[in-house]
Amino acid sequence: MRNEQTRRQFLGRGMTAAVGTASVGALARRGSAEGTAQPSDERSSAPNKNAYNRQAGAHLKLSCCAYSFNKFLPRGKKAGKMTMEDFVDLCAKLNLEGTELTSYYFPPNADTAYFRRIRRRAFLNGLEVSGTAVGNTFTLPPGKVRNEKVASVKHWIDRATEFAAPTIRIFAGSKPPTVTIEQARKWFVECMEQCLPLAEKRGVFLALENHGGIVTTAEQTLACLSAIKSDWFGLNLDTGNFRDPDPYAAITKCAPYSVNVHVKTHVHSTTTKKSQPADYDRIAKILASAGYRGYVSLEYEARADAHAAVPKHIKALRSAIDETKA
Repeated sequence: MRNEQTRRQFLGRGMTAAVGTASVGALARRGSAEGTAQPSDERSSAPNKNAYNRQAGAHLKLSCCAYSFNKFLPRGKKAGKMTMEDFVDLCAKLNLEGTELTSYYFPPNADTAYFRRIRRRAFLNGLEVSGTAVGNTFTLPPGKVRNEKVASVKHWIDRATEFAAPTIRIFAGSKPPTVTIEQARKWFVECMEQCLPLAEKRGVFLALENHGGIVTTAEQTLACLSAIKSDWFGLNLDTGNFRDPDPYAAITKCAPYSVNVHVKTHVHSTTTKKSQPADYDRIAKILASAGYRGYVSLEYEARADAHAAVPKHIKALRSAIDETKA
């Protein structure tokens, strides 16, 4: 049907404008030679402001990443001063719409009953689970370690359905010193192609975060996005992770492909080689201009105590989001 164009068609159009026809064409030729999945051939020279054919304009909702309280939450054998239940309650007290439940902090013995209790707690507190996040590396050659990483992501796809997480933040990984970035990207694509059928079956988005390694810049991030065909794959846009001359230009290029957004308190420029406080108003306007409809989650990593600092940053983010609705 005319109005039911696929995400891949939209993604193909917008990627050309963001990366440039020549670079995307080069990626397609390289991918064809290496046997990777290809982006759609249907492209346009016009910038794509709405890669997912979202309706009714922008709608930004506010959440918080559990990672913001990394120093207080348990992780592995490390005990914590907070539990995930405490974090859910805190998100409610901050009057958020969502809560992002990073997988690192769940009890090692957490079972289906536990995850359903977390889901119930969030619901009764008026919260949606905005997503979850896993730690993984997919820039690995075939073998035991890579198989374990793929199995871990698949495990969390199943878990995500138990506590109603609609998206999972995943990483790409660093380029091993002995291979090219093209080879590392090929390995990443191969791992993703093993995970995405289950993600589709479970109805969970896998969202690649621009997190160093082979996705340090906007162009590298877009190259990875364009290399995979799936209606259940998108970007977990992290506003503080780009290492480009102009971080706001990088955010603008990638915003249309976002299915989840992490906002950090600072951005970085490779021109000045310094970090600077993030302009929340500018970021919110970029997301709104891209037609983004989804969660904007604070990911606090600064030195000041999170219990004192997070409420202040949530207030500033809420003000910026409200300005986009005016």
